[in-house]
Amino acid sequence: MNVVTQVFALLAAVIHIVVGTLERFFYDRPAIRVFLTTSAADAPEVTLWRSGVAVYNILLGLGLAAGTVALHTGNEAAGRALVLYLCGFLVVSAAVFALSFPRLWRGALGQGLAPAVALVAALF
Repeated sequence: MNVVTQVFALLAAVIHIVVGTLERFFYDRPAIRVFLTTSAADAPEVTLWRSGVAVYNILLGLGLAAGTVALHTGNEAAGRALVLYLCGFLVVSAAVFALSFPRLWRGALGQGLAPAVALVAALF
């Protein structure tokens, strides 16, 4: 797997780990809510949903990191499969997110751009 694919997969990993951490542990801060949702308003009734999404984001990021590590530790097929699958997952998720919530297009772009670049780079 080429270096560009790996770099953008790792960038996607960092983005998802950081966003998941913000969602899970710092959502009580108005500036974080504005960053994540474009609104400082809090909706306590979505705490359970937000917590689950945060954990998913962190695990997706860790999966991309694990795939990259596997590439370099003798498990190239497993690493490649993890990286490509998770990048595809993130691109499709970002597209669904953008279509479902057009006003949050920046979030969808943040979620999907790096893994999309990784997938395109994997073709070369």
